[in-house]
Amino acid sequence: MLYRISVVVVLMVTLLLSWVLGGWFGYRQLEQDSVQEAFRYRQLVANELNRYLPVPELVAEHPLLAEALKHPDDPVTLLRANEQMQRMAIIVGGSDIYLMDLSGLTIAANNFGQPNTFVGNNYAFRPYFSDAVKTGESVVYFALGIMSLERGLYFSHPVRDERGKILGVVAVKVLVHELESQWHRPDFRRQADMVVIDGDGISFLASNTGWLYRDFLPEGDDGKSARVQQRYPERDLRPMEFGIQGKPWVLSEQSSRIRMYEQGEERDYLAVSTDLPRLDWQLMVFAETRQVAWTRAGFLLGGGAVFLAGFLTWLYLRERYRRERELALRGEQLERRVAQRTADLKRSNDQLLGEIQERERTQTELRETQQELIQAAKLAVLGQMSAGLNHELNQPLTAIQAYARNSRKFLERGDADMVDANLQEMVILCDKMAELIRQFKVFARKSEGPPSVVDLRLPVDAALKIITAQNASEGITIRWQRPGSALMCHGDLIRVEQVLVNLLANAVQAVEGQEQPEIEILMTEEGDYWRCLVRDNGHGLPGNTERVFEPFFTTRSVKQGLGLGLSISRQIVEALGGSLTGHNRADGPGAEFVLKLKQRRAEE
Repeated sequence: MLYRISVVVVLMVTLLLSWVLGGWFGYRQLEQDSVQEAFRYRQLVANELNRYLPVPELVAEHPLLAEALKHPDDPVTLLRANEQMQRMAIIVGGSDIYLMDLSGLTIAANNFGQPNTFVGNNYAFRPYFSDAVKTGESVVYFALGIMSLERGLYFSHPVRDERGKILGVVAVKVLVHELESQWHRPDFRRQADMVVIDGDGISFLASNTGWLYRDFLPEGDDGKSARVQQRYPERDLRPMEFGIQGKPWVLSEQSSRIRMYEQGEERDYLAVSTDLPRLDWQLMVFAETRQVAWTRAGFLLGGGAVFLAGFLTWLYLRERYRRERELALRGEQLERRVAQRTADLKRSNDQLLGEIQERERTQTELRETQQELIQAAKLAVLGQMSAGLNHELNQPLTAIQAYARNSRKFLERGDADMVDANLQEMVILCDKMAELIRQFKVFARKSEGPPSVVDLRLPVDAALKIITAQNASEGITIRWQRPGSALMCHGDLIRVEQVLVNLLANAVQAVEGQEQPEIEILMTEEGDYWRCLVRDNGHGLPGNTERVFEPFFTTRSVKQGLGLGLSISRQIVEALGGSLTGHNRADGPGAEFVLKLKQRRAEE
């Protein structure tokens, strides 16, 4: 609730300040424009006065005027003076020029001979005559013409003789139409009226025709009425009805705020008064104050916009500070949580490190166990093949023994050629046994080092040498369509050889009892892999072929194996990035196993 009251109070204060500042600015601007316009018109009046002020003095120096005043009864002299007046009126651009004697009687004028001529009229009552005779200087006066009833400026100067004695007064009348034509200017944007009043407060120049010949100073001395009627004959000099509304504090001494009452209407004006030069005239500029109201309205809108901007900024900053406090609080909470979580993570990390170390140790043991299991499987295969190896070695040994006995007999006979032939046969048999033993030694050796690039033909050749050395392989037709070019793949020579020995050994056992046992080995390319196919025409696999790859699954007796060969073979192939699958043949009896290894270039 306090928050809302504060906002309303600030809004009211802002609007109040805007109203006050708008009034100050509006009145100051209105006063400046009025002062500028008054100064312009004041300069205009000064220029007009300076233009005509020396004219009567120059005219008074003409000798013909003094001659006419000395001989007022000489018609020739007066005629020449009248004609000279006409020429002078044309030259100076004045309305009328006339010459008066010391009694105020006009003896010559530029309009002589006209019905409304000044000749014969006495103007001794006019101040421009009496003041000129009294002071002996030029005099400026404003009044309505008695004959024409037109407003005019009267410039007068005494006429002297050669000794400086005043003989009379010459007067030049100038109409004020040119001054009035300067009232309205297109660049004076504000609606304003200007009035020139004389020393008695009577307006004799006004931009508003309704304000002409009005009394702006109803109060005055006792002789005001006579002076006014003499200066403005036949004019209804009604007083202006207005009231002083006071002066705003931002205005100067020459300005005030008034309210005019005219024709049932009330209007507020800012009145700016300025004294005109050399005369008792006063120029007053009346500017309507409606513009101030618009200025205040603009300031109110501006103040409202400033308040709104400030209010929105305050809301934004308050929300921002609130969020920053929330963020700081959340940051502290987060730091505490992070510290707590860090401690938990450290404990979990230590525990995880222990588990990782334990798992690594377990994996190491598992790999070692797998290697031992693979090696055990190799040794088991070698154990199964030991009988065949014995048979394969006994035959060459028996032949070597026979060749040795025969060679002794041939030596006794001195038949060296036969001895040499027997020795050559013995050497061939020894090489054969050495190659067979070497192959078994390679097969029995543990694999060392990471996988490399292997020619897939080589492990097939080595596996065939081991298999063909068995008694069980006798009578079995083995078809090996060896490719002419190398089949480089990603693998390990000893491990791939172990897989192929297992596949071929299983195929040999599968074709036992068949009338025409046959095993076929094919090499093909399949995408990015080399495909090695080992097929037989034996009794085939059980219904669920994937079970043959499970550990300890076997269809033979325990003496023939533990059922680990295919399981270990698949693990070996998958570790090399390949695959090993098996299924029954679709084109006849028997099974086939497919070994896939990824192709590699020789330079790899």
